[in-house]
Amino acid sequence: MNKIDTIIFDLGGVLIDWNPEYVYLDEFNGDREKMQWFFDNICTNDWNENQDAGYPMAKATEERVALFPEYETLIRMFYGRWVEMLGEAITGTVNILESLIKSNKYKVVALTNWSSETFPIALDKFEFLHWFEGIIVSGEEKTRKPFDAIYNLTLDRFNITAENAIFIDDNLRNIEAANNLGINGIPFKSPEQLIQQLKNYNIHL
Repeated sequence: MNKIDTIIFDLGGVLIDWNPEYVYLDEFNGDREKMQWFFDNICTNDWNENQDAGYPMAKATEERVALFPEYETLIRMFYGRWVEMLGEAITGTVNILESLIKSNKYKVVALTNWSSETFPIALDKFEFLHWFEGIIVSGEEKTRKPFDAIYNLTLDRFNITAENAIFIDDNLRNIEAANNLGINGIPFKSPEQLIQQLKNYNIHL
């Protein structure tokens, strides 16, 4: 096994709790089935990820309203009330991040699918985002996970050798893409599980 010298963190779902349910569950009066239909058919994950790759949120909103005018109010909420979807830090993972940085054994960077329009809000809210040696924000780079380009950009920008790096993400699709490029992927489930998985790479916190 190659010696690990770099840890790459995803942000949303790993270090930061973000969930549109915080806005929409009330709007659907607690009806999760109706809410999920809306996410599957109107404000879809693919649609949101297009903005993560740099597409303007205002333009995306107007286009979606034009397609589904009967859902205009709900569509405008997605970015209009985005701040309310931003939860708190996932404390257990932040503690892991802090331990890795304080050990001075690893280069620690982040790779996130995030709109460049909303990422400054997170930077203001979460002090730990300033601990990284660098952060690759998909919206700034005009590409996103799971496309090879953003992984290769991360490797090149921070002078990372893929085989010596661990990538932590809560989306299995993104982990598989990293693995295909030789990066060691850890699918994130919980801080406790992450601690155990890091031990497989001889990383003890």
